[in-house]
Amino acid sequence: MIRTHALRLTTLALLLAGPALAQESKAPPMTPEMQAMMEAYQKAGTPGAEHGRLAAMGGTYDLTVKAWHAPDTPPTTDTGTATRKMILGGRVLVEDVSSQMMGAPYTGQGLHGFDNVTGKYWATWNDSMSTGLMVSEGTCDANLTCAYTGTYHDPVTKKPQTARMTSRWTDKATEVFEMYGPGPDGKETKMMEITYRKRTR
Repeated sequence: MIRTHALRLTTLALLLAGPALAQESKAPPMTPEMQAMMEAYQKAGTPGAEHGRLAAMGGTYDLTVKAWHAPDTPPTTDTGTATRKMILGGRVLVEDVSSQMMGAPYTGQGLHGFDNVTGKYWATWNDSMSTGLMVSEGTCDANLTCAYTGTYHDPVTKKPQTARMTSRWTDKATEVFEMYGPGPDGKETKMMEITYRKRTR
C-alpha cells in the first residue's frame, strides 16, 4: 500500500512538472490521458464545501463524558476539554481531548476529513488507553448530522469489532456524540455519550 501510494505521488509530481519539463527540453506536450490524470489528482486534493463545514467546528470545547460499562447500569460521568483546528491546508480537522476515564487521566486524538474520491466523511481515533487505531467512515448532511461506522480490534478477543457512532448539533455551540457497540449478549448497546459545548471566548 505504501509503495503504491509513493508511486502515485511520483506520477503526480511528474505530471505537475510536465509543462516545465516540456518547455525546457522541448518535449511533446502531455497526452490527453496524462492531462486527465493530473486533473483527477487536483480535484481529489482540493478542499470543498465539506471541508469548510469541518473548519467551522474549530475552537475549544468543554466536555461532559458519559460512559456505560454494562447494559442497564447508570453511566459514569466525567468532564474534559477538546480543541479542534484544521491542518494540511484546510483538508483535515484534528481534535485533541483531555479528560478522565474511570478515575485516570485520559488523552485522545482524532482526525476528521472528507474524501473527495469516495464522497464519504472519515475519522480516526487513538488514545492513552490503547495502542490501536479506530478507523471510521460515514455520511453527514449540511448541518453536520452524521452517522459513522468504525472498526477497531477488541483487546479481549483480538478480533475486529464494529461500532456505530452518531453526532448532531442541538444548537450552534452544542454537539452531542453517541457511540454504540455490541453488549455481552451481542445486542447493540449504548457505550458512550459526549456533549461538546463550544467556548465563545
